[in-house]
Amino acid sequence: MIIDNIINAFAELATIKTVFLMLIGVAGGLVAGAIPGFTIAMAVVLTLPFTFGMPPAQGLATMVSVLVGGLSGGLMAGILTGIPGTPSSVATTFDGFPMTRRGEPGLALGIGVWSSFCGGIISAFLLVTLAPQLARVGLEFNPWDYFMLVMFALTITASLAGKNLVKGLIAGALGLLVRTIGEDEAAGVARFNFGNDALLQGFDFIAVLIGLFAFSQLLSDVRDPVQAKKSLMDKGSVKIRIEHRRAIYEVLKRWTIVVRSALIGVFTGILPGAGGSIANILAYDQARKTSKHPEKFGTGIPDGIIAPESSNNAVEGGALITMMALGIPGDVTTAVMLGALLIHDVVPSPTFIVEEPVLAYSIFIAFFVATFFMVGMQSFMLRVFVLVTRVPMYVLAGVILGFCGIGVFAIQNVEFDLWTLLWFGILGFLMRYFGFPLAPMILGVVLGNIAELNLARAFAITTDLTPFVTRPWSLFFLIVALYSAAYPWFQRERGKKAWTFYYPAMLLASVSVPMFMMGGTVRPTIGAVLVIGALYNFYTARKTHSGSSA
Repeated sequence: MIIDNIINAFAELATIKTVFLMLIGVAGGLVAGAIPGFTIAMAVVLTLPFTFGMPPAQGLATMVSVLVGGLSGGLMAGILTGIPGTPSSVATTFDGFPMTRRGEPGLALGIGVWSSFCGGIISAFLLVTLAPQLARVGLEFNPWDYFMLVMFALTITASLAGKNLVKGLIAGALGLLVRTIGEDEAAGVARFNFGNDALLQGFDFIAVLIGLFAFSQLLSDVRDPVQAKKSLMDKGSVKIRIEHRRAIYEVLKRWTIVVRSALIGVFTGILPGAGGSIANILAYDQARKTSKHPEKFGTGIPDGIIAPESSNNAVEGGALITMMALGIPGDVTTAVMLGALLIHDVVPSPTFIVEEPVLAYSIFIAFFVATFFMVGMQSFMLRVFVLVTRVPMYVLAGVILGFCGIGVFAIQNVEFDLWTLLWFGILGFLMRYFGFPLAPMILGVVLGNIAELNLARAFAITTDLTPFVTRPWSLFFLIVALYSAAYPWFQRERGKKAWTFYYPAMLLASVSVPMFMMGGTVRPTIGAVLVIGALYNFYTARKTHSGSSA
């Protein structure tokens, strides 16, 4: 039956017109993702009207292609200019841009392309095989679980701060404060607007993001007249050729990072409202924590590109799982695609894959094929984008700032957003100058609203605090958050203090508790495996500790 559905879906898509539209969709998504401020959601929304007259499979395949292209387009701007093209490519800039400035833009872009490809393929495979089962996990999440997920993500601030832990925590707190300005979404009460109507709407996230990253970076690059006349690269020669062979080797050599990051992306994608802006930072953080050389992150190493790019391309596969199996859009882009399905009189539900198998598998196959198209199209377009590194900085700064201004204004057509871009650009420049890391502040801005909204929903249901520790998923993220917050101390004291030998065993044993609480068969089995792993780690740690003491 499945093979018949796949063959019929291929027959729906295997027309010259559909393939041509998918190629255009991928190209359009790549361009949209590469323009700072022009989000993937905007690209998909602009595509929607053109699909009204198409058959459902063809229209959705075109939109999926724009989606896949947009996810990968953000890495071009992030790696070449240090300005994330989309919120889901923020973490890519942490190591992608330093590698470009070191004189290896071809390698950085190649690693980004193939990491995106691998993440997309893993996501597509899970989309085809496990859609209904994974979608049920999304239904289990309530406000307490979402809040604890955000708390776990906020512990990453310590990792992103590096050696400047205090400054990183201050930056993260500042990001959370920025997100509280404006009208409270839960209660509709004005906060910190000081009677100003413009501040009542709050600061647009995209304007803040581009101001902190783009404007501040441009100000830093052109403040010195001598530096402003140089190109983006520190070195004079630039390799225009994308180093595919070397990039593939680097990605395959780190296949565990690819798989782990893709799974993080899929899991985050199936949670409505989480999205790629959380997933790429989570994946980057996990790659750093499991690395043998965490101090090299931020200097331009392949691991720092592979993790976020594998993750953010896998996110939309997870979001499509939730949309198709439950009719719940995981983010704005899948909400638009849900609207496209409804326009064609197709209603997603738990029985959607059974009732509309050809259309469902058409979406699966379109996601899979568009990922292959993305590699080919991006390889071609990157040759043009790499030429950006030869342009003098003062010219490049003016062009990029113009695009940023247009992109920010086009989101809501509000003049105040341009002032937001300016103010946060100056703030970002001052933070760079005084050694405050920008990443924790971005994390605070991204996650602050989600945390506050879900905390308000939780207290609207009940003021009792016990669900935060009695609900399995909430307890799971609470435990992981506590261990994540303690991880910097574990790294610093590893091998020196007795407790560090037993840290992994304690983590595994603690995480097994919520797994047993979830019930069923699969999760308690996973819990049992974790307990066995904890006992083994405890045994080896005891031998190692006693050996080192002797």
